[in-house]
Amino acid sequence: MADHNRPSWKAYKILYFGFVTSLVLSGLDKFFDFLVNWPVYLSAIVSHIINAQTFMKTVGVIEIVAGIIVAVKPRYGAFIVAFWLWGIILNLLTIPGFYDIALRDFGLSLAALALGFLAQEYDTARKAR
Repeated sequence: MADHNRPSWKAYKILYFGFVTSLVLSGLDKFFDFLVNWPVYLSAIVSHIINAQTFMKTVGVIEIVAGIIVAVKPRYGAFIVAFWLWGIILNLLTIPGFYDIALRDFGLSLAALALGFLAQEYDTARKAR
């Protein structure tokens, strides 16, 4: 059973709730554009192949599903999110002026990796109850 006073447990819970909520909320926002006009973050390379709004709605569904996977199986979902963020970073690096956001997403990918490693301990502890 997890010791709820351990700093690593607290870090796990912060990352867990942070990723679940941010993935679901940002996924939902891909349909409404309340936070930002998401298509501006799409590389011209991709937007020439597929309609930007359609692509972003697909991304929204993927992010919602990723949030659900992190909620149910964080030990796997966190690594999926890290890889997803690396894809986003590659996209952002092809757009001049978005390098700061790519750097931020790299930091988020490191946090996702940390969640995945912490979940290897704490997700297993949750099952043992």
